[in-house]
Amino acid sequence: MSDAPERELIEERRGPVLWLTIAREARRNAISPGVLAALTGALTRANADRELRAVVLTGAGDKAFCAGADLATGQSFRFDYAEPTLGFANLFRLSRQLTVPMVARVNGACMAGGMGLMAMCDLVVAAPHAQFGLPEVKVGVFPAQVLTLLNGLIGPRALTELCVTGEPITAQQALALGLINRVSDDLDAGVQALLERFLDKSPAAIRRGLYLMKRIGSLPFEQSMAFTESQIGLLALTEDAAEGQAAFREKRQPQWSGR
Repeated sequence: MSDAPERELIEERRGPVLWLTIAREARRNAISPGVLAALTGALTRANADRELRAVVLTGAGDKAFCAGADLATGQSFRFDYAEPTLGFANLFRLSRQLTVPMVARVNGACMAGGMGLMAMCDLVVAAPHAQFGLPEVKVGVFPAQVLTLLNGLIGPRALTELCVTGEPITAQQALALGLINRVSDDLDAGVQALLERFLDKSPAAIRRGLYLMKRIGSLPFEQSMAFTESQIGLLALTEDAAEGQAAFREKRQPQWSGR
């Protein structure tokens, strides 16, 4: 019998797509220090891999995507106050640096910190039975860090209701609010269908485009316009931009170099 510790995050490469599965099904895929460290490492490597076109994040089983912090440990809200930045917030910071599209495959309950993992993804596909919620007030805390990612994804009234009531919403309600992209009866087919809609597009345009999108959200109008003016000029200089326009003129499929 092996004494090696059980992996809490399973990494699986499927062609140009990296699948990351939180493998703590017995704990409803709750976040642990091991999960945080593994996610941070996997996403750092993914962002440096020019052959990678997408990352899919999900949870093991069909009951929970991620239930948030593992409250059973009694350590979830104990911090080293000498450290100015902490693991969960640092993972969110890392997500803002990623230029590889991330898709959340929400296979069940998406609660508390799990909402943060979902929100740090660029696209979301959910099963019909999935539920979304911020139940922190039920245990005497508040979804502070998660709010930074959720703010702007949905309207302030809906977000306030989620926060102060702690009550969950259904996948269809989340879709109506714009929190997720799709609800799919066949979750894997839904994820694959979404992937196929952008895997054939320019890798360079998507990479630089995500960089642009993640930076203009906090900029005032004039700064945003100045930044995007510079970015469109750089985009036009890529090999993919030249190839895409040539393919359009020649009425053929582009052959992307990703450069």
